[in-house]
Amino acid sequence: MHGNDVKARLLSAGTARLQGARSPSYISSSTAGPGAGGEGSVFFRSGDMVVRLGLSESGPVVIELHGDGSARLTFGDITLDGNLEEIGLHCPGQAYITVSSGCMFHCRYCNVPNLPRQRKTIPGIHAMVARIRDRIDAISITSGVFSDVAEEEDYVCEVVRDLLPMGLPIGVSIYPTEETPDRLHALGVREVKFNLECATPALFAELCPGHDRARILRVLRRSVTLFGKNHVFSNIILGLGETDEEMEACISELAWMGVIPVVRPLNPVAGFSGAARPDPGRLLKILDFHERALHSAGLDTGKALTMCVRCQGCDLVPGGLA
Repeated sequence: MHGNDVKARLLSAGTARLQGARSPSYISSSTAGPGAGGEGSVFFRSGDMVVRLGLSESGPVVIELHGDGSARLTFGDITLDGNLEEIGLHCPGQAYITVSSGCMFHCRYCNVPNLPRQRKTIPGIHAMVARIRDRIDAISITSGVFSDVAEEEDYVCEVVRDLLPMGLPIGVSIYPTEETPDRLHALGVREVKFNLECATPALFAELCPGHDRARILRVLRRSVTLFGKNHVFSNIILGLGETDEEMEACISELAWMGVIPVVRPLNPVAGFSGAARPDPGRLLKILDFHERALHSAGLDTGKALTMCVRCQGCDLVPGGLA
C-alpha cells in the first residue's frame, strides 16, 4: 500500500487514542481554524509520512507509545512503526502561533467562535518563540479576528515586526484587508495564506456570513505578484457539500492564479458536527487532480517555507509522498 493510500485512510479516520506514557511535548492544541478546540492532537511520523490526528478516547486509530520515544500505530489492517514528532509550537519544526483566539465571525464549519476570546501579548509571543528557537526553522502566524479586521491586521503586523530579528522565514495567515499583502510584504514576510475555505461562491455565502469572497480572490492575486509563485496559499475544505467537479474547478482557478490550494479534509465540528469526514477514495481522487493542476500551472509544494504546506500533517499534499 502506497504512502498516500495509508495517509488518506488515517485522515479519513481523523482521531486516535494514545496508549502508554504520554508527554506534553508531543501533544498540540489548536486555537485557530476548523480544528480548534478538542483534546489536542499528535503528529505521527513513519518514514516520509507525517499525519496529524486529533486525540479522542473513542478514536478508531490506536497509537501505542514506548518509553524510548518510538510508537506503533494500528488501524484495521494498517500497522506502522514510527514516532511522535516533538512539537515546536503547534506543529513540528515551526513556531505556528495563534495571536488571537476566538473570532467575531461565525463560519458554520468552525469552532473558533465558541472559544474564549483571548489575545497573546507581543512580549509573550516573543518569549514562546525564543524558548524553541534552536529546534525550529520557520515561524507561522495566524489569528482569529478579535474585534475588528483592520485592528487585527495592525496587531499582527506589530507581532511580525517584533519577530523578524530572529532571522527565520515568517508566514502569515489572517483575514485580509485590501492592503494586507502590501503591508506584510513591506515588513519582510516571506509567505501568506488567505483562505477561501469553500469551493463555490454559493457555499461561501451560506457558510461564511460577513466574509467577502471577491476580496479574498483579489488579495490572493495581488499576493502572487508580491510574494511569487509557490509562496501564496489558500485553504479549501473538502466535504462541505461541494461536488468533485466544483472542488476541481476551485483548485484550477487558484492554481492558474499562482496560488497553491491547501485541500483540507472536513473536521466535523460546530455546524458540521454530525457530518462525515471525506472517505479515502475521495481524498485520493482529489489529490490526483490537485497534483495535475499544480504541475500544469508550474507550481511546486516543495518550495514552501512555512505554514501548512511545509508541515503536511493535516492534508494530502501533492509531491509530499510517493
